[in-house]
Amino acid sequence: MPDPTGQPAPGPVFRLMYRSRDRIPAAQRKQELGRLFTEARRNNKDRQITGALLVLGDWFVQVLEGDEDAVRGLYARIERDVRHERVTLLETEPAGGRVFARWAMARVSDEADQPDIPLIAHTDGISRAAGRPTTPEQDQLLDVMRDAVRAASQTV
Repeated sequence: MPDPTGQPAPGPVFRLMYRSRDRIPAAQRKQELGRLFTEARRNNKDRQITGALLVLGDWFVQVLEGDEDAVRGLYARIERDVRHERVTLLETEPAGGRVFARWAMARVSDEADQPDIPLIAHTDGISRAAGRPTTPEQDQLLDVMRDAVRAASQTV
């Protein structure tokens, strides 16, 4: 059950990173991605899954953190989702804690000099985490995500 404060429950944390290619037709992409992000934020909050999502062109790289069964279950659904192709598991590991503990979802910029936008889950919804700088741990993981999406976009 979610914490009434909107914070993820304490306990063991499992981290998974994957990359996939977006199969949504360009003419429908903006509307479909908006719907997808709204649904993902709500569902991730309910499952106490936190993370960050990077979108570059038609590539996604996402980090998911939470209970191992919940994270693996979500990844299995993503693998079957027709909006994704070339789903590649990049990394899995037990983690000492959440790097994105207050991020129910985030939009990560593909450029290091552009701002990332963490989104914080509250009991009444999700809002932008204005004015909150990223931590060194977040910066390190965000750089790995950027490298993964750049590598994929250069091979196509």
